[in-house]
Amino acid sequence: APLPAELPLPGGRPRATVKLHPILATEFRAPPAWFHREEGRGGTLKSFGVGVAEDDLVDAPIGWFLLEHPLAGRILVDTGLHPSVAVDPKPNFGWVGMRAFRDLSVDAAHTAPAQLRARGVEPREIAVVVMTHLHVDHASAASEFPGATFVVSDREWEAATSARSVLHGYSAAQLDHALDWRTLDFDGEEADSFATFGRALDLFGDGSVRCVHTPGHTHGHMSVVVRLRDREALLAGDAIYTMRTLRESRLPSRCEDWHQFKRSLREIQGYARQTPTALIVPGHDAAAWRSLEPAY
Repeated sequence: APLPAELPLPGGRPRATVKLHPILATEFRAPPAWFHREEGRGGTLKSFGVGVAEDDLVDAPIGWFLLEHPLAGRILVDTGLHPSVAVDPKPNFGWVGMRAFRDLSVDAAHTAPAQLRARGVEPREIAVVVMTHLHVDHASAASEFPGATFVVSDREWEAATSARSVLHGYSAAQLDHALDWRTLDFDGEEADSFATFGRALDLFGDGSVRCVHTPGHTHGHMSVVVRLRDREALLAGDAIYTMRTLRESRLPSRCEDWHQFKRSLREIQGYARQTPTALIVPGHDAAAWRSLEPAY
C-alpha cells in the first residue's frame, strides 16, 4: 500500500509561479450522450453508442499537463499515453477500457515520452506526477516515470485497486509497477479550504500547486489549481468533461456519485464566477483543448 504523502513536498518557494504546458495526446470519437446525458428511453444506450450514427459521434481529447516549478522542478498532471498504445492499446487500456475508447489510435510521436522530449524534457527529469484520478486514459503512461513521486487521493487509490475496479474504468496493468505512490487525505488536518473549494491541499506549501477535492466522477477525483505568472488555471480533470457542463450544468451519462459530482460542479462554477480571469481546462472538450496555447 502507498504511504501517505508528507506535505509540503520539497521544493516550495514563497510566491512561486509555474509555467503550464497543456499536452494533447490524441482525440477519440465518442457518442455525445457520453458527455451530456440524454433523458428518457434509450438515453443510456445512446451513451454507449447504440443507435448513434458514425457521423453523429464527436471528437474528444485525451490531454495531460507539464508544469515547470522554479525549485520543485518538472511536474506532470496525469501521464499521457504509454508508448505501447501506439502499437496496440488493448494490453495497456484493458478490454473494458477499450469499449469506451474503441477506435483509439495514436502515433508514436504522441505518446508521453515523445511528447515530453519534443518539449526538451526527459522522462527521468519528472519529479512529481499528480493524478486527477486513475482511469485508463489518465494513468496510461505511469510506468514511464519510475523516478517520480506519484500523488493521488487515498480514496482514488482504494477505488482503483479494489476487486472490481476493472468495471469502473481502471486497469491493473497500468498501476502494477514499482512506483513511489503517495496518498493525499482530504479529511486530514492539512486540508484547508481554498477559494470556493471546501477541501484543498497545498502541494509545495507555497500556493503554486493546489489539489482540490472534486469527487463524483470517481470516488477520489481531484482537480488542480496552479498559479501562473499572470493568473490562475484550474485543471478540472473529469470533474467537468466540457465547458457546457460548466456553463449549463449539463451532466454526463454516468459517474460514481451523483450527489458528490453536483457538489463538485457547484464549487467549480463558483470558482469560475469568483475568478473570471482563470483558465479553466475541462477533461474532454475538443473545442476547449484546440483553443489552448502551447504554454502559459
